[in-house]
Amino acid sequence: MSATASISLPGTEEGPRVGARGWAALVVLMLPVLLVSVDNTVLSFALPEISTALRPSGVEQLWIIDVYPLVLAGLLVTMGTLGDRFGRRRLLLIGATGFALVSALAAFAPTAALLIAARAALGFFGAMLMPSTLSLLRSVFQNRDQRRLAIAIWAAAFSAGSALGPIVGGLLLEHFAWGSVFLVAVPVLIPLLILAPILVPESRDPNPGRIDPISIAMSMATMVPVVYAIKEFAVHGITPLVVILVVLGVGVGVLFVRRQLRAETPMLDMALFRRGMFSGAILVNLLSVVALVGFLYYVSQHLQLVLGLKPVQAGLALIPGMAMMIVSGLIVVPIARRVRPQVLVPAALVFSLAGYLVVAFTTHAHGVAPLIVAFVLLGIGIGAAETVSNELILAAAPPEKAGAASAVSETAFELGAVLGTTILGGIITAFYRNSLVVPDGVPQAVAARATETLAGAFSAAEQLPEALGAALRQAAAEAFGTGVMVTSLIGGLLVICAAVIAALTLGRRLGR
Repeated sequence: MSATASISLPGTEEGPRVGARGWAALVVLMLPVLLVSVDNTVLSFALPEISTALRPSGVEQLWIIDVYPLVLAGLLVTMGTLGDRFGRRRLLLIGATGFALVSALAAFAPTAALLIAARAALGFFGAMLMPSTLSLLRSVFQNRDQRRLAIAIWAAAFSAGSALGPIVGGLLLEHFAWGSVFLVAVPVLIPLLILAPILVPESRDPNPGRIDPISIAMSMATMVPVVYAIKEFAVHGITPLVVILVVLGVGVGVLFVRRQLRAETPMLDMALFRRGMFSGAILVNLLSVVALVGFLYYVSQHLQLVLGLKPVQAGLALIPGMAMMIVSGLIVVPIARRVRPQVLVPAALVFSLAGYLVVAFTTHAHGVAPLIVAFVLLGIGIGAAETVSNELILAAAPPEKAGAASAVSETAFELGAVLGTTILGGIITAFYRNSLVVPDGVPQAVAARATETLAGAFSAAEQLPEALGAALRQAAAEAFGTGVMVTSLIGGLLVICAAVIAALTLGRRLGR
């Protein structure tokens, strides 16, 4: 989520101003925000070590990353409804407790399958955290000016957490095993569990909509088959299973939309999507996140495996790009009051396109500098585009639909994270497998492991004589580079699509 996703929230009431206690509550509510945003980037840096320790297949490796945001995205709106009905602070505490316990279990998962299951459970409890924190901030800060400042700080934690993720991950992996990236959640959430009941008042909607179990099940039955189909297609191509999954997901999705249109109190108000600017901003946000997460999926492996950097060194290499993402998100706010979004967003995305082109044409370079430059360019474009698109998501929605609009924005972010690794990561995996030429003399069992993933190839090379192992690493790096080149061009096309959508739909200035 962008750093300024909720700066201009609707509301004109001048409620009582809070003192130190209210700002202390903000600090407490920032903890899960930082944790979730750090988790979005820290796992990518642990993936090479996880691959070496647990030896996941190509599909399992993608699921380790994807299952968490998939479950999270599917349940965000649902958990927001439950918080309205049963109490937002209560849901926050349940989510924090579950997240801490499952994180401890994930740190010691002995197999890839159990780690995937733990990540799914983390997505379930993580979905309780985000809607609850934003809703609680609205109840704590009743004064309009204070609330806007509080929510701006709350939202900025996403970008700050993303920037901290590589540093935290690098430092942890430099001194501890891969499980440490999960254990870090425990000391972060313990203060929340202690201080939230003291500082944060309970709040709930006095007139909540009814819980619709059928809609909840249908939303998950829409997303899971489609994403799984994309994963299967990346590995096996078009198969009967892929076709069945796509038909199932799309079919259930159509039924879900029809149910929401007919329901008196829908789980997701489909009327929001009839607003062109709202739908356009959502698509721009979605495609931007796909481009960002897909890039991080590639670069974390390239830095550590191909270039041989230590985790902390790889994390530091990404800091300039993360910093520019935050800076561009802040700088674009005053500019957006003078330049129409349909001009500003495409102009910003030109930087992201340039970043992908740098990657595409320097794929086989053996230095860090091209990747740093590419990520800086990508960060400038994504940071600015997401800031404007998230502002428009709320601006396009009527005041009474601000909560639903926020939930849709969060869902688009998480779905983009899923599709980033699923589509772009899956394409890289497919090209890697098809392009890898295993050197003569490599045993069949070792070769089979090498063809699964890049990390598998580098791990398998350690079992071979020095010369043969070096040849296998070189062949794997070249095959991976071929996949990256093609995928970078596809990522550039996604950025172009986002720019075209913005030019056609984002026709109103911020604050007007």
